[in-house]
Amino acid sequence: MAARVPSVADEQLKVLARRDPLTVRPGTSLRDCVTRIHEGGTGDSVFVTEHDGTLRGVLTERDMFSELVGREVDLDQPVETLMKIHPWTLHLDQPVRHAIDLMQTGRYRNVPLVDEAGRLLGVIRPVDVLKYLAEAFPEELLNLPPRPHQRIKESEGA
Repeated sequence: MAARVPSVADEQLKVLARRDPLTVRPGTSLRDCVTRIHEGGTGDSVFVTEHDGTLRGVLTERDMFSELVGREVDLDQPVETLMKIHPWTLHLDQPVRHAIDLMQTGRYRNVPLVDEAGRLLGVIRPVDVLKYLAEAFPEELLNLPPRPHQRIKESEGA
């Protein structure tokens, strides 16, 4: 059996740019969480952390959409009523491949990164992985046709 050749997906997550997560404390109202996500622009999750940064849970845009839209819900109830406790997390020394695997499940757009004590260090989004991969193979990616079966007969433009 031949050994698998390491790829860029085997690099540790610390090679990726990571984002500062939107965080709230336990007891924050759902209304405030919705406001934070709306104001944040690109963030589609709110991470619930203790004062020391320990991750307690996550409330995603999908969670809110599935639970709040079309229902009578008290938006003043605490985030703990809808958040997912013990979300999957990754560490900076784990391979990029693990983040890709979580994202492919369709359940994670924001993958939380924590340290050994469970403190939230940052978040990786699909675009962060894509940028990293694009930088690893710029010429190959830039020269691919839009559709793999497509053959360009002449160059575009004037």
